[in-house]
Amino acid sequence: MQKLILSIAIVLFSTLIFSQSKPAYKLYNAKGSKVSYKKMIRTMSKSDIVLFGEHHNNPIVHWLQLEATQDLNKVRKLTLGAEMFEADNQLVINNYLAGEIDEKGLDTLARLWNNYKTDYKPLVDFAKANNIKFIATNIPRSYASLVYKGGFEALDTLSVEQKSWMAPLPIKYDANLPGYVKMKAMMGGHGGDNLPKAQAIKDATMAYFILKNNDKNNLFLHYNGSYHSDDYEGINWYLKQKSSTTKIVTVSIVEQQEVEKFNKENKLKADFIIVVPETMTKTY
Repeated sequence: MQKLILSIAIVLFSTLIFSQSKPAYKLYNAKGSKVSYKKMIRTMSKSDIVLFGEHHNNPIVHWLQLEATQDLNKVRKLTLGAEMFEADNQLVINNYLAGEIDEKGLDTLARLWNNYKTDYKPLVDFAKANNIKFIATNIPRSYASLVYKGGFEALDTLSVEQKSWMAPLPIKYDANLPGYVKMKAMMGGHGGDNLPKAQAIKDATMAYFILKNNDKNNLFLHYNGSYHSDDYEGINWYLKQKSSTTKIVTVSIVEQQEVEKFNKENKLKADFIIVVPETMTKTY
């Protein structure tokens, strides 16, 4: 009898352990309260700009970006844009969207990220299929490298055409913004004052091209690394410097051991915070 009771107990315990749900993500607001995907979409649809932050190698956020894009397109006219494309590649992207070059041509002529096919191609192809503009918002990487090596002054060596692919100089810069201070500290001072400046020129350029291409009747949906808009800094800060009345919604992603419990240190990181398991498979 005791063996039977023990066996039943083991079965019940095993069933309890392995029948627990394994959510791929949970969605929270800035205060750490759970919210629905529907609520997020409704809030986004009432804004002017959405900064959809991501971890570049996280499949859940890439899936949510595509789902949100498709759903927002049902209720708003969209303009899309992304950090993953540099401004001097805009003509090539336009040619691909217009069907003037094929995927091989895009891959040959544009500087695509290694994870383009798995993570960003679905977004670009959605824009192509639905006649939506897709804006390359980032500064050419080599220009950011110039800033890292020689500060903002190094950009003065660029030609007029080259300068058209970045935010107009001089850019406003606040070295005391917590994000830039934290970046410098995390690197142990390596890169000196120029490391956060290289980040700032990217943030400023993305904000510049978002506003430049922001049709007042459209929702501009922008995809970027979450560190470019976390804590309402980065791109968000530069957008607000130019247009304080613009309605901006930010999204961030964080990894936690448990997605059902929101870690307090992640509060106010963004308007919507996607919490994913630390064990989530990476795309690269």
